[in-house]
Order: sequence, then C-alpha cells, then structure tokens
Amino acid sequence: MRSEPPDEITVMVVDDHPMWRDGVARDLAERGLRVVATAPDAPAAVRIATATRPRVVLMDLNLGETQGVAAIAGILERLPGTRILVLSASGEHQDVLDAVKAGASGYLVKSASITELEAAVRRTADGAAVFTPGLAGLVLGEFRRMDTADGRTGRGGGSDAEDPTLRLTERETDVLRLVAKGMTARQIATRLVLSHRTVESHVQNTLRKLHLRNRVELTRYAIERGLTDDS
Repeated sequence: MRSEPPDEITVMVVDDHPMWRDGVARDLAERGLRVVATAPDAPAAVRIATATRPRVVLMDLNLGETQGVAAIAGILERLPGTRILVLSASGEHQDVLDAVKAGASGYLVKSASITELEAAVRRTADGAAVFTPGLAGLVLGEFRRMDTADGRTGRGGGSDAEDPTLRLTERETDVLRLVAKGMTARQIATRLVLSHRTVESHVQNTLRKLHLRNRVELTRYAIERGLTDDS
C-alpha cells in the first residue's frame, strides 16, 4: 500500500492545428494526465506555460509563423524545471538536434500511437530522455562528434580545480552516472535505495552546480567526463 499518492502529471499541449491539439489533449486527459493548458504558437506557449507551470510541455516544432525551438528556450528560461517533449511530424536530424540543443528532454514523431505518447509523457515527467527509436543514438552521436571537434577527451581537459564535477557529492555523482545511462528517477531510487523525491533533489542540485538545464545535457556532460564507462 502506498504511503502517498503518486505525483500528479500536469501537461500543456502546443500545436498550431486546433483539431490535432484538442485531440491530443483529450486523449491524454482520458488516460489520467491533467492537461492544464493548450497553446497555438510560440509566444502563447511561453506566456501560458509561465502562468500554468506544467510539469511537461508537449510541443510541435512547426508552429505556423513561429518555431517551437524559440518556445522551448523561452519556457526553460522562465521555468527551468519544466520538461519539454517534442511531438513533430518531422524526423529530420537537424530538427531533432536543434530541439535538444534548445533544451528539449525528448523527441517523438507524430506517427507514435497514443499509448506510446502517454508512456513518453509519463517517462519525461519521471526524468527520462525519451526519443523515437533511432533518434537517441543520433543525439548522443552528435554530442560525441562535437566533443571530438572541440578537442575534448572527457577526461583530461582542465585542472582538477577547474572541474565542476568535484563540487558534486558522492551520491550526486552516483545519480549522475545512472541518469546518463538512461534510467528514470524511479529506477534510480530503486537502485540506490532512495526515495523518488531524494533522487529528484540530487538531480536538481547537480543541474544547478553544473549550470545545466536538463537530463540530456547531463548525459552529454557525463559522456565528456567518461562517467558512463563501466568500471
């Protein structure tokens, strides 16, 4: 028996097509997610998200005359704890990379079923980086390519005094390693015998100390430092 009910997942749906936007919002609500708002374009998305503070923003990239990438950056500037899951008709690699670089936590194409979409929203709320199959490898591959192009090995750059990893506690480092391996906060809690909220607190503290915005950036950071290698 649970000692407390699970955290409620609040969602905002952003899409410039009213029928699609309303349909997705209705389907998610029917599956137990609380849709607190919808928005048709980037300026409205930033404004409404700031007012309603959803846990997850489900967002298209093509928003008519505006672009979802601008909305992602705008929302995260105001609500750094919010997680953004892109749901787009485009599977173009550059669109995926642009969204992730702006701060998106994941990326699905619109061919996903409602069951897949619901699961993705829940996993995003729980701290996972969720991608349509094949896209996660693209993102991590790009991060590795950028690291190589920048001349970074992930292990030898800079002195210890300059390494922000040294500001992390041992437990925060443990959590960082598991986040980078793709584990959700609940999975990490089980592995480390911690509460879900304690794991989330460690993640937020790590993001703050490393000046990062989301778990995708944490994963890149861990790859750069070799923290994903098995000992």
